[in-house]
Amino acid sequence: MAIPVLTREFMRSWEADSWAEGILKEEVIARVGQQIGQRIMDATIPGDSVLLLAGMGHNGDDVRAACRWILEREITLINFRDPISQLPYLENALARAPSLVVEGLFGIGLNRPLTGAWESIVGLVNDCNSPTVAIDIPSGLHVDDGKPLGIAIKADQTWTVGAVKTGLLKSGASQFVGRLEVLSDVGLLRLEDISSPLFYGEASDFAGFKSGRSLESNKGTHGCVTLFAGSSGYHGAAVLAARGATQARPGLVELATHEAVYGPVAAQLQNVMVHPFKKLFSIPAKATSVVIGPGLASIALPQELRAQVVETWESLPAPVIVDATALDWIPSGRPVTEALRVITPHPGEAARLLGVKASEVQADRPGSLRQLSEKFGNCYVVLKGHQTLVGNSTSRLYVNPSGNPSLAQGGSGDILAGYLGGLLAQQTMASDPLSTLSYGVWAHGHAADECETHHKMAGFDQFLEKI
Repeated sequence: MAIPVLTREFMRSWEADSWAEGILKEEVIARVGQQIGQRIMDATIPGDSVLLLAGMGHNGDDVRAACRWILEREITLINFRDPISQLPYLENALARAPSLVVEGLFGIGLNRPLTGAWESIVGLVNDCNSPTVAIDIPSGLHVDDGKPLGIAIKADQTWTVGAVKTGLLKSGASQFVGRLEVLSDVGLLRLEDISSPLFYGEASDFAGFKSGRSLESNKGTHGCVTLFAGSSGYHGAAVLAARGATQARPGLVELATHEAVYGPVAAQLQNVMVHPFKKLFSIPAKATSVVIGPGLASIALPQELRAQVVETWESLPAPVIVDATALDWIPSGRPVTEALRVITPHPGEAARLLGVKASEVQADRPGSLRQLSEKFGNCYVVLKGHQTLVGNSTSRLYVNPSGNPSLAQGGSGDILAGYLGGLLAQQTMASDPLSTLSYGVWAHGHAADECETHHKMAGFDQFLEKI
Protein backbone atom coordinates (compact mmCIF):
# COMPACT_ATOMS: atom_id res chain seq x y z
CA MET A 1 0.00 0.00 0.00
CA ALA A 2 1.08 3.60 -0.55
CA ILE A 3 2.90 5.04 2.46
CA PRO A 4 1.54 8.14 4.24
CA VAL A 5 3.69 11.24 4.52
CA LEU A 6 3.78 12.25 8.19
CA THR A 7 4.87 15.16 10.33
CA ARG A 8 7.14 14.65 13.33
CA GLU A 9 4.15 15.06 15.66
CA PHE A 10 2.19 12.36 13.86
CA MET A 11 5.22 10.07 13.74
CA ARG A 12 5.73 10.43 17.49
CA SER A 13 2.04 9.74 18.11
CA TRP A 14 2.20 6.61 15.95
CA GLU A 15 5.19 5.34 17.89
CA ALA A 16 3.54 6.11 21.24
CA ASP A 17 0.38 4.22 20.21
CA SER A 18 2.52 1.26 19.20
CA TRP A 19 4.33 1.16 22.55
CA ALA A 20 0.98 1.48 24.36
CA GLU A 21 -0.27 -1.61 22.49
CA GLY A 22 2.62 -3.65 23.82
CA ILE A 23 4.95 -3.47 20.83
CA LEU A 24 8.51 -3.40 22.13
CA LYS A 25 10.98 -0.78 20.96
CA GLU A 26 13.69 -3.44 20.95
CA GLU A 27 11.72 -5.57 18.49
CA VAL A 28 11.18 -2.64 16.14
CA ILE A 29 14.86 -1.70 16.30
CA ALA A 30 15.81 -5.29 15.53
CA ARG A 31 13.55 -5.33 12.45
CA VAL A 32 14.85 -2.01 11.23
CA GLY A 33 18.40 -3.21 11.75
CA GLN A 34 17.69 -6.34 9.72
CA GLN A 35 16.33 -4.31 6.83
CA ILE A 36 19.28 -1.93 6.92
CA GLY A 37 21.69 -4.86 6.99
CA GLN A 38 19.98 -6.53 4.05
CA ARG A 39 20.06 -3.33 2.00
CA ILE A 40 23.74 -2.86 2.78
CA MET A 41 24.35 -6.39 1.54
CA ASP A 42 22.46 -5.59 -1.66
CA ALA A 43 24.41 -2.36 -2.19
CA THR A 44 27.87 -3.90 -1.71
CA ILE A 45 29.84 -7.01 -2.65
CA PRO A 46 31.94 -9.39 -0.54
CA GLY A 47 35.15 -7.73 0.58
CA ASP A 48 33.77 -4.18 0.49
CA SER A 49 34.34 -1.91 3.46
CA VAL A 50 31.32 -0.40 5.22
CA LEU A 51 31.63 2.50 7.65
CA LEU A 52 28.76 2.76 10.16
CA LEU A 53 28.26 6.01 12.09
CA ALA A 54 25.94 5.63 15.07
CA GLY A 55 24.68 8.36 17.37
CA MET A 56 23.28 7.75 20.84
CA GLY A 57 19.60 7.88 19.87
CA HIS A 58 17.37 5.32 18.20
CA ASN A 59 18.86 6.05 14.78
CA GLY A 60 22.18 4.91 16.19
CA ASP A 61 20.47 1.85 17.68
CA ASP A 62 19.12 0.99 14.22
CA VAL A 63 22.59 1.19 12.71
CA ARG A 64 24.13 -0.91 15.50
CA ALA A 65 21.39 -3.50 15.06
CA ALA A 66 22.35 -3.87 11.39
CA CYS A 67 25.83 -5.20 12.16
CA ARG A 68 24.78 -8.82 12.68
CA TRP A 69 23.23 -8.94 9.22
CA ILE A 70 26.28 -7.63 7.35
CA LEU A 71 28.36 -10.63 6.26
CA GLU A 72 31.62 -10.92 4.34
CA ARG A 73 32.19 -7.17 4.48
CA GLU A 74 34.77 -5.22 6.43
CA ILE A 75 32.74 -3.31 9.01
CA THR A 76 33.92 -0.25 10.93
CA LEU A 77 31.46 1.01 13.56
CA ILE A 78 32.00 4.36 15.27
CA ASN A 79 29.70 5.12 18.21
CA PHE A 80 29.60 8.87 18.69
CA ARG A 81 29.37 9.35 22.43
CA ASP A 82 31.92 12.17 22.51
CA PRO A 83 32.16 13.79 19.07
CA ILE A 84 35.37 15.70 19.81
CA SER A 85 37.38 12.63 20.83
CA GLN A 86 36.02 10.58 17.94
CA LEU A 87 36.80 13.04 15.16
CA PRO A 88 40.28 11.49 14.52
CA TYR A 89 38.74 8.01 14.21
CA LEU A 90 36.31 9.33 11.61
CA GLU A 91 39.09 11.07 9.67
CA ASN A 92 41.14 7.86 9.58
CA ALA A 93 38.16 5.73 8.57
CA LEU A 94 37.19 8.08 5.75
CA ALA A 95 40.80 8.28 4.55
CA ARG A 96 40.56 4.56 3.75
CA ALA A 97 37.77 5.36 1.23
CA PRO A 98 35.06 2.98 2.46
CA SER A 99 32.79 1.43 -0.17
CA LEU A 100 29.74 2.72 1.70
CA VAL A 101 29.08 5.12 4.59
CA VAL A 102 25.89 4.62 6.60
CA GLU A 103 25.02 7.37 9.04
CA GLY A 104 22.54 7.32 11.90
CA LEU A 105 23.83 10.24 13.97
CA PHE A 106 20.60 12.17 14.60
CA GLY A 107 16.94 11.44 13.95
CA ILE A 108 13.68 13.32 13.73
CA GLY A 109 14.01 14.80 17.22
CA LEU A 110 16.80 17.21 16.27
CA ASN A 111 15.58 20.80 16.65
CA ARG A 112 18.74 22.89 16.90
CA PRO A 113 21.66 23.66 14.57
CA LEU A 114 24.66 21.36 14.60
CA THR A 115 27.73 23.21 15.83
CA GLY A 116 31.29 22.57 16.94
CA ALA A 117 32.52 19.00 16.55
CA TRP A 118 29.18 17.85 15.09
CA GLU A 119 29.52 20.43 12.34
CA SER A 120 33.01 19.09 11.62
CA ILE A 121 31.75 15.50 11.54
CA VAL A 122 29.03 16.31 9.03
CA GLY A 123 31.50 18.31 6.96
CA LEU A 124 33.93 15.38 6.81
CA VAL A 125 31.22 13.00 5.65
CA ASN A 126 29.99 15.45 3.02
CA ASP A 127 33.53 15.97 1.70
CA CYS A 128 34.33 12.28 1.33
CA ASN A 129 33.95 10.55 -2.03
CA SER A 130 32.23 7.45 -0.67
CA PRO A 131 28.53 6.82 -1.32
CA THR A 132 26.56 7.83 1.76
CA VAL A 133 23.27 6.51 3.11
CA ALA A 134 21.28 8.36 5.78
CA ILE A 135 19.02 6.35 8.06
CA ASP A 136 15.51 7.77 8.51
CA ILE A 137 16.52 11.39 7.80
CA PRO A 138 19.87 13.00 6.94
CA SER A 139 21.38 14.21 10.19
CA GLY A 140 20.95 17.97 10.51
CA LEU A 141 17.86 18.19 8.28
CA HIS A 142 14.66 19.50 9.88
CA VAL A 143 12.07 16.76 9.74
CA ASP A 144 9.10 18.98 8.88
CA ASP A 145 10.38 21.83 6.71
CA GLY A 146 13.24 19.99 5.02
CA LYS A 147 15.77 22.75 5.68
CA PRO A 148 19.24 22.15 7.11
CA LEU A 149 19.77 23.14 10.72
CA GLY A 150 22.99 24.97 9.95
CA ILE A 151 24.59 21.98 8.21
CA ALA A 152 23.22 18.58 7.21
CA ILE A 153 24.42 15.33 5.72
CA LYS A 154 24.24 15.28 1.92
CA ALA A 155 23.28 11.66 1.34
CA ASP A 156 23.19 9.75 -1.92
CA GLN A 157 20.29 7.74 -0.49
CA THR A 158 17.99 8.03 2.51
CA TRP A 159 16.37 4.91 3.94
CA THR A 160 13.54 6.35 5.98
CA VAL A 161 11.83 4.25 8.65
CA GLY A 162 8.13 3.40 8.86
CA ALA A 163 6.72 6.29 6.83
CA VAL A 164 7.94 9.24 4.80
CA LYS A 165 8.51 12.44 6.75
CA THR A 166 7.21 15.70 5.30
CA GLY A 167 10.61 17.39 5.21
CA LEU A 168 12.05 14.71 2.95
CA LEU A 169 9.76 15.85 0.12
CA LYS A 170 10.21 19.60 0.46
CA SER A 171 11.71 21.68 -2.30
CA GLY A 172 15.46 21.84 -1.84
CA ALA A 173 15.61 18.77 0.41
CA SER A 174 16.63 16.45 -2.42
CA GLN A 175 20.25 17.66 -2.30
CA PHE A 176 20.42 16.19 1.23
CA VAL A 177 18.06 13.24 0.83
CA GLY A 178 19.28 11.82 -2.47
CA ARG A 179 17.21 8.85 -3.61
CA LEU A 180 14.48 8.14 -1.07
CA GLU A 181 13.52 4.61 -0.09
CA VAL A 182 11.24 3.42 2.69
CA LEU A 183 11.78 0.69 5.28
CA SER A 184 8.06 0.19 5.71
CA ASP A 185 7.52 -3.13 7.48
CA VAL A 186 9.18 -2.36 10.81
CA GLY A 187 6.65 -3.78 13.27
CA LEU A 188 4.77 -0.63 14.30
CA LEU A 189 0.96 -0.62 14.37
CA ARG A 190 -0.70 -0.65 10.97
CA LEU A 191 -1.70 2.80 9.87
CA GLU A 192 -5.42 2.63 9.11
CA ASP A 193 -7.51 5.43 7.59
CA ILE A 194 -4.72 7.98 7.80
CA SER A 195 -5.87 11.51 6.97
CA SER A 196 -2.53 12.49 5.44
CA PRO A 197 -3.06 14.37 2.16
CA LEU A 198 0.12 12.87 0.69
CA PHE A 199 1.01 9.26 0.05
CA TYR A 200 4.35 7.98 -1.20
CA GLY A 201 4.20 5.10 -3.64
CA GLU A 202 6.02 1.79 -3.65
CA ALA A 203 6.66 -0.59 -6.52
CA SER A 204 4.56 -3.19 -4.70
CA ASP A 205 1.50 -0.93 -5.13
CA PHE A 206 1.45 -1.87 -8.78
CA ALA A 207 2.12 -5.58 -8.65
CA GLY A 208 -0.18 -7.13 -11.23
CA PHE A 209 -1.71 -3.78 -12.12
CA LYS A 210 -1.84 -4.53 -15.85
CA SER A 211 -4.04 -7.59 -15.65
CA GLY A 212 -4.14 -10.27 -18.32
CA ARG A 213 -6.44 -10.00 -21.30
CA SER A 214 -9.39 -12.24 -21.96
CA LEU A 215 -8.79 -14.92 -24.59
CA GLU A 216 -11.90 -13.67 -26.37
CA SER A 217 -10.78 -10.02 -26.53
CA ASN A 218 -9.89 -8.19 -29.73
CA LYS A 219 -8.46 -4.82 -30.67
CA GLY A 220 -11.89 -3.25 -30.31
CA THR A 221 -12.07 -4.43 -26.71
CA HIS A 222 -9.13 -2.36 -25.53
CA GLY A 223 -10.02 1.07 -26.81
CA CYS A 224 -8.58 3.57 -29.25
CA VAL A 225 -6.35 6.47 -28.28
CA THR A 226 -6.24 9.41 -30.68
CA LEU A 227 -3.32 11.82 -30.52
CA PHE A 228 -3.07 15.32 -31.96
CA ALA A 229 0.63 16.04 -32.00
CA GLY A 230 3.54 17.26 -34.08
CA SER A 231 4.26 20.31 -36.20
CA SER A 232 7.09 21.79 -38.24
CA GLY A 233 10.26 21.59 -36.17
CA TYR A 234 8.60 19.38 -33.55
CA HIS A 235 7.70 16.21 -35.42
CA GLY A 236 9.74 14.02 -33.05
CA ALA A 237 7.33 14.77 -30.21
CA ALA A 238 4.50 13.22 -32.21
CA VAL A 239 6.53 10.08 -32.89
CA LEU A 240 7.53 9.68 -29.24
CA ALA A 241 4.00 10.31 -27.95
CA ALA A 242 2.56 7.75 -30.38
CA ARG A 243 5.19 5.19 -29.45
CA GLY A 244 4.48 5.84 -25.78
CA ALA A 245 0.79 5.21 -26.43
CA THR A 246 1.51 1.87 -28.11
CA GLN A 247 3.49 0.71 -25.07
CA ALA A 248 0.26 0.93 -23.03
CA ARG A 249 -1.26 -1.66 -25.40
CA PRO A 250 -4.59 -0.07 -26.32
CA GLY A 251 -6.42 -1.75 -29.17
CA LEU A 252 -5.72 1.05 -31.65
CA VAL A 253 -3.51 4.14 -31.81
CA GLU A 254 -4.36 6.96 -34.22
CA LEU A 255 -2.24 10.06 -34.73
CA ALA A 256 -3.30 13.28 -36.40
CA THR A 257 -0.34 15.51 -37.21
CA HIS A 258 0.40 18.71 -39.09
CA GLU A 259 0.51 18.32 -42.87
CA ALA A 260 4.04 19.75 -42.97
CA VAL A 261 5.45 16.81 -41.00
CA TYR A 262 3.13 14.02 -42.05
CA GLY A 263 5.79 12.26 -44.15
CA PRO A 264 8.61 11.99 -41.59
CA VAL A 265 6.15 11.14 -38.81
CA ALA A 266 4.34 8.39 -40.70
CA ALA A 267 7.63 6.90 -41.91
CA GLN A 268 8.75 6.24 -38.34
CA LEU A 269 5.59 4.50 -37.10
CA GLN A 270 4.46 1.00 -37.98
CA ASN A 271 1.41 0.09 -35.90
CA VAL A 272 -0.02 3.61 -35.67
CA MET A 273 -2.59 5.01 -38.08
CA VAL A 274 -1.22 8.41 -39.08
CA HIS A 275 -3.34 11.13 -40.71
CA PRO A 276 -2.66 14.77 -41.57
CA PHE A 277 -5.08 17.13 -39.91
CA LYS A 278 -6.62 19.92 -41.93
CA LYS A 279 -7.76 23.32 -40.75
CA LEU A 280 -10.29 21.66 -38.50
CA PHE A 281 -9.91 18.18 -37.12
CA SER A 282 -12.59 15.91 -35.76
CA ILE A 283 -12.38 13.27 -33.07
CA PRO A 284 -13.10 9.77 -34.42
CA ALA A 285 -16.23 8.24 -32.90
CA LYS A 286 -14.23 5.18 -31.89
CA ALA A 287 -11.79 7.24 -29.77
CA THR A 288 -11.91 6.25 -26.11
CA SER A 289 -9.21 8.72 -25.09
CA VAL A 290 -7.55 11.75 -26.68
CA VAL A 291 -4.09 13.24 -26.16
CA ILE A 292 -3.47 16.81 -27.32
CA GLY A 293 -0.31 18.86 -27.18
CA PRO A 294 3.05 17.15 -27.82
CA GLY A 295 4.92 19.05 -30.50
CA LEU A 296 2.17 21.58 -31.29
CA ALA A 297 4.48 24.55 -30.85
CA SER A 298 4.91 25.73 -34.44
CA ILE A 299 3.55 29.15 -35.33
CA ALA A 300 2.42 27.64 -38.64
CA LEU A 301 -0.47 25.72 -37.04
CA PRO A 302 -3.97 26.71 -38.16
CA GLN A 303 -5.65 29.23 -35.88
CA GLU A 304 -8.81 27.10 -35.79
CA LEU A 305 -6.88 24.46 -33.88
CA ARG A 306 -7.21 26.27 -30.57
CA ALA A 307 -10.97 26.54 -30.86
CA GLN A 308 -11.19 22.83 -31.58
CA VAL A 309 -9.07 22.03 -28.53
CA VAL A 310 -11.44 24.08 -26.37
CA GLU A 311 -14.45 22.25 -27.77
CA THR A 312 -12.78 18.88 -27.21
CA TRP A 313 -11.86 19.77 -23.63
CA GLU A 314 -15.31 21.05 -22.78
CA SER A 315 -17.56 18.46 -24.35
CA LEU A 316 -15.89 15.23 -25.51
CA PRO A 317 -17.41 12.30 -23.54
CA ALA A 318 -14.08 10.49 -23.29
CA PRO A 319 -10.87 11.07 -21.30
CA VAL A 320 -8.77 13.97 -22.60
CA ILE A 321 -5.10 14.45 -21.70
CA VAL A 322 -3.59 17.86 -22.45
CA ASP A 323 0.15 18.42 -22.50
CA ALA A 324 2.78 20.98 -23.49
CA THR A 325 1.71 23.92 -25.69
CA ALA A 326 -1.97 22.97 -25.60
CA LEU A 327 -2.06 23.62 -21.87
CA ASP A 328 -2.28 27.32 -22.67
CA TRP A 329 -5.35 26.78 -24.85
CA ILE A 330 -7.77 25.09 -22.46
CA PRO A 331 -10.36 27.20 -20.63
CA SER A 332 -10.61 27.51 -16.88
CA GLY A 333 -13.71 26.35 -15.07
CA ARG A 334 -15.58 23.09 -15.15
CA PRO A 335 -16.15 21.44 -18.55
CA VAL A 336 -19.70 20.70 -19.66
CA THR A 337 -19.00 16.97 -19.65
CA GLU A 338 -18.21 14.93 -16.56
CA ALA A 339 -15.67 12.85 -18.50
CA LEU A 340 -12.13 12.56 -17.22
CA ARG A 341 -9.76 15.48 -17.83
CA VAL A 342 -6.00 15.38 -17.19
CA ILE A 343 -3.26 17.99 -17.56
CA THR A 344 0.46 17.18 -17.39
CA PRO A 345 2.47 20.37 -16.74
CA HIS A 346 6.07 20.66 -15.68
CA PRO A 347 6.80 23.34 -13.02
CA GLY A 348 7.39 26.09 -15.58
CA GLU A 349 4.10 25.38 -17.34
CA ALA A 350 2.29 25.13 -14.03
CA ALA A 351 3.66 28.51 -13.02
CA ARG A 352 2.48 30.05 -16.29
CA LEU A 353 -1.01 28.62 -15.84
CA LEU A 354 -1.20 29.96 -12.29
CA GLY A 355 0.42 33.31 -13.01
CA VAL A 356 3.25 32.78 -10.52
CA LYS A 357 6.96 31.99 -10.60
CA ALA A 358 8.20 28.41 -10.99
CA SER A 359 9.97 28.75 -7.63
CA GLU A 360 6.58 29.35 -6.00
CA VAL A 361 5.19 26.19 -7.58
CA GLN A 362 8.18 24.20 -6.31
CA ALA A 363 7.92 25.69 -2.83
CA ASP A 364 4.46 24.15 -2.43
CA ARG A 365 3.94 21.47 -5.05
CA PRO A 366 0.86 19.90 -3.38
CA GLY A 367 -0.79 23.31 -3.03
CA SER A 368 0.06 24.21 -6.61
CA LEU A 369 -1.42 20.96 -7.89
CA ARG A 370 -4.67 21.58 -6.04
CA GLN A 371 -4.86 25.16 -7.37
CA LEU A 372 -4.40 23.92 -10.94
CA SER A 373 -7.05 21.28 -10.47
CA GLU A 374 -9.52 23.79 -9.07
CA LYS A 375 -8.81 26.26 -11.87
CA PHE A 376 -9.58 23.68 -14.53
CA GLY A 377 -12.71 22.11 -13.12
CA ASN A 378 -11.24 19.59 -10.66
CA CYS A 379 -9.27 17.89 -13.42
CA TYR A 380 -6.52 15.45 -12.57
CA VAL A 381 -3.03 16.92 -12.59
CA VAL A 382 0.27 15.18 -13.20
CA LEU A 383 2.72 17.78 -11.88
CA LYS A 384 5.98 16.56 -13.34
CA GLY A 385 9.47 16.88 -11.91
CA HIS A 386 11.39 15.22 -9.11
CA GLN A 387 8.84 13.10 -7.21
CA THR A 388 6.03 13.78 -9.68
CA LEU A 389 2.69 14.43 -7.99
CA VAL A 390 -0.62 12.97 -9.15
CA GLY A 391 -4.14 13.86 -7.98
CA ASN A 392 -6.81 16.52 -8.09
CA SER A 393 -8.21 19.20 -5.79
CA THR A 394 -10.21 16.73 -3.67
CA SER A 395 -8.29 13.44 -3.87
CA ARG A 396 -5.33 12.19 -1.91
CA LEU A 397 -2.10 13.04 -3.69
CA TYR A 398 0.31 10.37 -4.84
CA VAL A 399 4.06 11.07 -4.72
CA ASN A 400 5.90 9.06 -7.34
CA PRO A 401 9.06 7.29 -6.11
CA SER A 402 10.57 6.28 -9.46
CA GLY A 403 12.66 8.09 -12.06
CA ASN A 404 16.02 9.84 -12.19
CA PRO A 405 17.69 12.87 -13.80
CA SER A 406 18.02 11.00 -17.12
CA LEU A 407 14.37 11.92 -17.70
CA ALA A 408 15.33 15.60 -17.75
CA GLN A 409 15.52 15.74 -21.54
CA GLY A 410 13.20 16.76 -24.31
CA GLY A 411 10.88 13.95 -25.37
CA SER A 412 10.41 12.10 -22.09
CA GLY A 413 7.28 14.09 -21.31
CA ASP A 414 5.85 13.36 -24.76
CA ILE A 415 6.28 9.64 -24.12
CA LEU A 416 4.53 10.00 -20.77
CA ALA A 417 1.55 11.87 -22.24
CA GLY A 418 1.09 9.22 -24.92
CA TYR A 419 1.50 6.39 -22.44
CA LEU A 420 -1.11 7.83 -20.08
CA GLY A 421 -3.48 8.29 -23.00
CA GLY A 422 -2.97 4.68 -24.05
CA LEU A 423 -3.77 3.47 -20.55
CA LEU A 424 -6.87 5.62 -20.17
CA ALA A 425 -8.20 4.46 -23.55
CA GLN A 426 -8.86 1.12 -21.89
CA GLN A 427 -12.16 1.14 -20.04
CA THR A 428 -11.02 -0.93 -17.08
CA MET A 429 -8.18 1.51 -16.42
CA ALA A 430 -10.16 4.70 -16.96
CA SER A 431 -12.56 3.65 -14.19
CA ASP A 432 -9.92 4.37 -11.52
CA PRO A 433 -8.01 7.38 -12.86
CA LEU A 434 -5.89 8.09 -9.78
CA SER A 435 -4.53 4.54 -9.69
CA THR A 436 -4.02 4.42 -13.45
CA LEU A 437 -2.27 7.78 -13.66
CA SER A 438 -0.11 6.90 -10.67
CA TYR A 439 0.80 3.59 -12.27
CA GLY A 440 1.61 5.26 -15.58
CA VAL A 441 3.92 7.79 -13.94
CA TRP A 442 5.58 5.07 -11.89
CA ALA A 443 6.11 2.77 -14.90
CA HIS A 444 7.58 5.65 -16.89
CA GLY A 445 10.06 6.46 -14.10
CA HIS A 446 10.79 2.80 -13.43
CA ALA A 447 11.74 2.33 -17.09
CA ALA A 448 14.24 5.17 -16.74
CA ASP A 449 15.64 3.56 -13.59
CA GLU A 450 16.05 0.25 -15.41
CA CYS A 451 17.85 1.97 -18.28
CA GLU A 452 20.07 3.93 -15.90
CA THR A 453 21.03 0.73 -14.08
CA HIS A 454 21.77 -1.35 -17.13
CA HIS A 455 22.35 1.00 -20.05
CA LYS A 456 22.92 4.49 -18.72
CA MET A 457 19.86 5.75 -20.63
CA ALA A 458 21.59 5.86 -24.02
CA GLY A 459 18.41 6.58 -25.96
CA PHE A 460 14.63 6.50 -26.08
CA ASP A 461 14.43 3.21 -28.00
CA GLN A 462 15.59 1.14 -25.06
CA PHE A 463 13.61 3.35 -22.68
CA LEU A 464 10.38 2.57 -24.52
CA GLU A 465 11.19 -1.12 -24.45
CA LYS A 466 11.37 -0.99 -20.65
CA ILE A 467 7.96 0.55 -20.08
